[in-house]
Amino acid sequence: MSLTRQQKTAAKMVGVVILMGSLSWAAVPFYDWFCRVTGFGGATAVAERGSDVVLDQKVLVRFDASKERGMPWEFKPVQREMEIRLGETGLAFYEAYNPTDRPVAGTASYNVAPFAAGGYFTKIDCFCFEMQVLQPGERVTMPVTFYVDPEIVDDREAKYLKAITLSYTFHETELPDDLALLAPTTSAVQN
Repeated sequence: MSLTRQQKTAAKMVGVVILMGSLSWAAVPFYDWFCRVTGFGGATAVAERGSDVVLDQKVLVRFDASKERGMPWEFKPVQREMEIRLGETGLAFYEAYNPTDRPVAGTASYNVAPFAAGGYFTKIDCFCFEMQVLQPGERVTMPVTFYVDPEIVDDREAKYLKAITLSYTFHETELPDDLALLAPTTSAVQN
Protein backbone atom coordinates (compact mmCIF):
# COMPACT_ATOMS: atom_id res chain seq x y z
CA MET A 1 0.00 0.00 0.00
CA SER A 2 1.62 3.21 -1.10
CA LEU A 3 0.76 6.64 0.20
CA THR A 4 -0.56 9.33 -2.10
CA ARG A 5 1.26 12.59 -2.45
CA GLN A 6 -1.32 14.34 -0.23
CA GLN A 7 -1.00 11.69 2.49
CA LYS A 8 2.79 12.05 2.47
CA THR A 9 2.46 15.83 2.79
CA ALA A 10 -0.05 15.43 5.64
CA ALA A 11 2.26 12.95 7.42
CA LYS A 12 5.21 15.34 7.09
CA MET A 13 3.13 18.23 8.46
CA VAL A 14 2.02 16.12 11.45
CA GLY A 15 5.69 15.25 12.03
CA VAL A 16 6.64 18.93 11.93
CA VAL A 17 3.87 19.81 14.41
CA ILE A 18 4.99 17.02 16.79
CA LEU A 19 8.65 18.10 16.48
CA MET A 20 7.82 21.77 17.13
CA GLY A 21 5.61 20.87 20.08
CA SER A 22 8.37 18.71 21.57
CA LEU A 23 10.95 21.44 21.14
CA SER A 24 8.74 24.07 22.73
CA TRP A 25 7.97 21.75 25.66
CA ALA A 26 11.71 21.13 26.20
CA ALA A 27 12.69 24.80 25.80
CA VAL A 28 11.86 25.92 29.35
CA PRO A 29 13.83 23.24 31.25
CA PHE A 30 16.68 23.45 28.74
CA TYR A 31 16.87 27.24 29.07
CA ASP A 32 16.80 26.97 32.87
CA TRP A 33 19.64 24.42 32.77
CA PHE A 34 21.61 26.55 30.29
CA CYS A 35 21.29 29.66 32.49
CA ARG A 36 22.39 27.79 35.63
CA VAL A 37 25.40 26.24 33.90
CA THR A 38 26.61 29.33 32.06
CA GLY A 39 25.36 32.13 34.32
CA PHE A 40 23.52 33.56 31.32
CA GLY A 41 20.92 36.14 32.27
CA GLY A 42 22.48 36.63 35.69
CA ALA A 43 21.68 33.14 36.98
CA THR A 44 23.94 32.20 39.87
CA ALA A 45 25.77 28.99 40.74
CA VAL A 46 25.11 26.95 43.90
CA ALA A 47 27.72 25.13 46.00
CA GLU A 48 27.73 23.01 49.14
CA ARG A 49 30.70 24.85 50.66
CA GLY A 50 32.98 27.82 50.14
CA SER A 51 35.90 28.14 47.76
CA ASP A 52 39.25 26.50 48.50
CA VAL A 53 41.07 29.41 46.87
CA VAL A 54 41.00 33.02 48.07
CA LEU A 55 42.75 35.73 46.04
CA ASP A 56 43.87 39.19 47.12
CA GLN A 57 41.80 40.79 44.35
CA LYS A 58 38.59 42.36 45.72
CA VAL A 59 35.16 42.97 44.28
CA LEU A 60 32.34 45.18 45.53
CA VAL A 61 29.05 43.30 45.98
CA ARG A 62 25.92 45.45 46.03
CA PHE A 63 22.57 44.22 47.35
CA ASP A 64 19.22 45.14 45.85
CA ALA A 65 15.66 44.27 46.90
CA SER A 66 12.30 44.70 45.22
CA LYS A 67 8.79 43.27 45.39
CA GLU A 68 6.32 42.12 42.81
CA ARG A 69 3.36 44.49 42.44
CA GLY A 70 0.80 43.60 45.09
CA MET A 71 3.29 41.89 47.44
CA PRO A 72 2.38 43.39 50.84
CA TRP A 73 5.73 42.86 52.57
CA GLU A 74 8.40 45.43 53.23
CA PHE A 75 11.68 44.01 51.94
CA LYS A 76 15.20 45.48 51.94
CA PRO A 77 18.87 44.58 52.30
CA VAL A 78 20.32 45.16 55.78
CA GLN A 79 23.49 46.56 54.22
CA ARG A 80 23.72 47.99 50.71
CA GLU A 81 27.18 46.71 49.80
CA MET A 82 30.29 44.88 50.96
CA GLU A 83 33.76 44.41 49.58
CA ILE A 84 35.11 40.86 49.59
CA ARG A 85 38.11 39.06 48.15
CA LEU A 86 37.55 36.63 45.29
CA GLY A 87 36.88 33.22 46.82
CA GLU A 88 36.16 34.64 50.29
CA THR A 89 32.85 33.60 51.81
CA GLY A 90 30.50 36.53 52.35
CA LEU A 91 27.44 36.71 54.56
CA ALA A 92 24.73 39.28 53.88
CA PHE A 93 21.27 39.77 55.34
CA TYR A 94 17.94 40.91 54.00
CA GLU A 95 15.00 42.00 56.12
CA ALA A 96 11.34 41.27 55.45
CA TYR A 97 8.32 42.53 57.36
CA ASN A 98 4.66 41.52 57.02
CA PRO A 99 2.53 44.56 57.99
CA THR A 100 -0.76 42.78 57.22
CA ASP A 101 -3.19 41.02 59.57
CA ARG A 102 -2.77 37.67 57.78
CA PRO A 103 0.05 35.20 57.10
CA VAL A 104 1.73 35.84 53.75
CA ALA A 105 3.95 33.39 51.85
CA GLY A 106 6.60 34.55 49.44
CA THR A 107 9.33 33.22 47.19
CA ALA A 108 12.30 35.18 45.96
CA SER A 109 13.63 35.20 42.44
CA TYR A 110 17.14 36.50 41.96
CA ASN A 111 19.78 37.47 39.47
CA VAL A 112 23.21 39.01 39.27
CA ALA A 113 24.31 41.99 37.21
CA PRO A 114 26.29 42.35 35.10
CA PHE A 115 25.27 39.07 33.50
CA ALA A 116 28.92 38.12 32.87
CA ALA A 117 29.33 37.62 36.63
CA GLY A 118 26.36 35.26 36.98
CA GLY A 119 28.27 32.02 36.53
CA TYR A 120 30.90 33.10 39.05
CA PHE A 121 28.60 34.33 41.81
CA THR A 122 28.07 31.21 43.91
CA LYS A 123 25.49 30.82 46.68
CA ILE A 124 26.17 28.39 49.50
CA ASP A 125 22.99 29.02 51.47
CA CYS A 126 20.13 31.39 50.74
CA PHE A 127 16.64 32.28 51.94
CA CYS A 128 15.70 32.19 48.26
CA PHE A 129 16.04 28.40 48.15
CA GLU A 130 12.79 27.99 50.11
CA MET A 131 9.39 29.63 50.45
CA GLN A 132 9.19 32.12 53.31
CA VAL A 133 6.04 32.51 55.41
CA LEU A 134 5.64 35.56 57.62
CA GLN A 135 2.94 35.79 60.24
CA PRO A 136 1.01 39.06 60.78
CA GLY A 137 3.40 41.72 62.09
CA GLU A 138 6.42 39.39 61.85
CA ARG A 139 9.83 40.81 60.92
CA VAL A 140 12.65 38.45 59.94
CA THR A 141 16.30 38.75 58.99
CA MET A 142 17.23 36.32 56.23
CA PRO A 143 20.84 35.35 55.39
CA VAL A 144 22.56 34.63 52.11
CA THR A 145 26.01 33.04 52.15
CA PHE A 146 28.03 33.36 48.94
CA TYR A 147 31.39 33.81 47.28
CA VAL A 148 32.67 35.05 43.95
CA ASP A 149 34.53 32.21 42.24
CA PRO A 150 38.22 33.09 41.75
CA GLU A 151 38.01 31.59 38.24
CA ILE A 152 36.38 34.89 37.24
CA VAL A 153 39.92 36.23 36.64
CA ASP A 154 40.25 33.83 33.68
CA ASP A 155 37.07 35.06 31.96
CA ARG A 156 37.87 37.60 29.26
CA GLU A 157 34.64 39.57 29.89
CA ALA A 158 34.20 39.21 33.65
CA LYS A 159 37.79 39.58 34.87
CA TYR A 160 37.62 43.39 34.82
CA LEU A 161 34.45 43.67 36.90
CA LYS A 162 34.84 45.85 39.96
CA ALA A 163 31.24 45.56 41.21
CA ILE A 164 28.50 42.92 41.15
CA THR A 165 24.86 43.51 42.10
CA LEU A 166 22.82 40.73 43.68
CA SER A 167 19.10 41.44 43.21
CA TYR A 168 16.09 39.73 44.78
CA THR A 169 12.43 40.17 43.95
CA PHE A 170 9.85 38.71 46.32
CA HIS A 171 6.62 37.30 44.88
CA GLU A 172 3.55 36.39 46.90
CA THR A 173 2.72 32.70 46.67
CA GLU A 174 -0.09 30.53 47.97
CA LEU A 175 0.16 29.54 51.60
CA PRO A 176 1.05 25.91 52.24
CA ASP A 177 -2.06 23.81 52.98
CA ASP A 178 -1.28 23.48 56.70
CA LEU A 179 -1.09 27.28 57.10
CA ALA A 180 -3.91 28.13 54.68
CA LEU A 181 -6.37 26.41 57.01
CA LEU A 182 -5.25 28.65 59.88
CA ALA A 183 -5.43 31.91 57.87
CA PRO A 184 -8.60 33.97 58.33
CA THR A 185 -10.84 34.15 55.27
CA THR A 186 -11.86 37.47 53.80
CA SER A 187 -15.47 37.07 54.93
CA ALA A 188 -14.39 36.20 58.47
CA VAL A 189 -12.25 39.34 58.67
CA GLN A 190 -15.09 41.60 57.56
CA ASN A 191 -17.59 40.28 60.16
